Amino acid sequence: MEREKAKAVIEAVLFAMGDTVEVSRLAEVIGEDVKTTREIIGEMERDYQSQGRGIGLTWYDKGVQLYTKPELYEYLIKIAKAPRKIVLTDTVIETLSIIAYKQPVTRLEIERIRGVSCDHAINKLLEYDLITELGRLDAPGRPLLFGTTEQFLRCFGVRSLEELPELNPVQMEEFKQQAEAEVQLQLDI
Repeated sequence: MEREKAKAVIEAVLFAMGDTVEVSRLAEVIGEDVKTTREIIGEMERDYQSQGRGIGLTWYDKGVQLYTKPELYEYLIKIAKAPRKIVLTDTVIETLSIIAYKQPVTRLEIERIRGVSCDHAINKLLEYDLITELGRLDAPGRPLLFGTTEQFLRCFGVRSLEELPELNPVQMEEFKQQAEAEVQLQLDI
């Protein structure tokens, strides 16, 4: 394998792994012996230093790992602490409401209430850390149970689930009718 290509492959593997990788494994990947692979990694290390790059290589016993240069931590902190903009669609809010009021709840129970699939909404809520997996229901198939997180409480300005507004029976009936209308609409399509 060409030297520059070998460097690119090693860099990609180290980046993707995010951890120490043994030089012998890297040698296998690029089809070289360990001695040659160490030389290539040494060149990469010198390149990172001489080019003023934001990353470097560090050696651990028989392995090597990419690292972020400590003098750049202040910039990493700026991006890591920047709040992500969370966009909650009506579907996601509806799914979150069901989970908040009925937790712990399974995906099937949520879908039964909504009348449609909720995979996307649940994945978004997990991504935003508004819900979490609470375990598994002791039933056939052992379905996952979902509940809200501390992040949910912070985002909605409540200290506990008891502070959530109560749903009155009229609202519950309206929600039920909307869900049934949504199911009928899906069936008509």
